[in-house]
Amino acid sequence: MSRTEEQVLALAGVVQAARLVDQISRTGTYPEEFLTPMINSLFEFEPADTAEVYGGVAEIKLGLHNLAAMLANQEQPDGRDMVRYVFGILYLERKFAQSGDMVSVVRSRLEHARFKREYFANHVQEVCHSISGIYQDTISTFKFRLKVTGSMQQLQNPNNADMIRALLLAGIRSAHLWRQLGGRRWKLVWQRKRMLAVAQNLSRQLGSV
Repeated sequence: MSRTEEQVLALAGVVQAARLVDQISRTGTYPEEFLTPMINSLFEFEPADTAEVYGGVAEIKLGLHNLAAMLANQEQPDGRDMVRYVFGILYLERKFAQSGDMVSVVRSRLEHARFKREYFANHVQEVCHSISGIYQDTISTFKFRLKVTGSMQQLQNPNNADMIRALLLAGIRSAHLWRQLGGRRWKLVWQRKRMLAVAQNLSRQLGSV
């Protein structure tokens, strides 16, 4: 894959996390086939390439589809919160990357949580609970808080809250990868058409969501 394609895949990971956060916060539902790859991405410490982070390009089809719509300014009116989450995640990643100690703590705790992930391979909620604790002890200590809106009933559900925090951390992991690959916020403006073409091409190869 080209560097731009790898950047688009990583950014699609951010968008997929944001879309799932939005859906869970509003409805309490989620497509497990797209949730699980995001959670698993947190435990891919030494991937061979960007696609391997998610278990394959097809695993982030939801993110690619929504990224293409976002870059083309075709997202639905109810997608405004998703876009806000995307830029909030990118901002949180910058704060996170500047805190070397926190990066080390998160890495260490994820390595310990990996055993639970393997033990509860078919129970993603148990894994999300562990990751939620990591998020609360680290990212949640920043002055900037990403405010998640939606149904109060869904947001007050402890399982949903755990999944949302786990997805936000997964989004930050994807944002970190995106920046390591050379992704920058200014590129979303100056290289928008190029990134849009790549996102549309990859999304088209995978078919509709």
